[in-house]
Amino acid sequence: MSGTPEAYFAIKHETSDTKGRYVVEINGAKAEMTYSKAGDSMIIIDSTEVPDAMRGQKVGVALVTQAVGDARSSGKKIIPLCPFAKAQFARHSEWHDVLL
Repeated sequence: MSGTPEAYFAIKHETSDTKGRYVVEINGAKAEMTYSKAGDSMIIIDSTEVPDAMRGQKVGVALVTQAVGDARSSGKKIIPLCPFAKAQFARHSEWHDVLL
């Protein structure tokens, strides 16, 4: 695969006053990354879950990439409490501008 992972998946963003999530559905399987809002300028990534049927397709990376892009465009910072998201931030130094 070339290009950015998010180009290959339709990522749905759902949000409420205090929480949000990014969701990808493929052939009935659903992956999601959830976050909590910490004020108006920060989100905390709580969890990233990718079912076995979707493993190896970089769906989790696409979810985190989408959150990073949205944080940049809205001027927010991210705290990655989720171990998967934290590992992705360690691998992607180009995301550190949104890291808190």
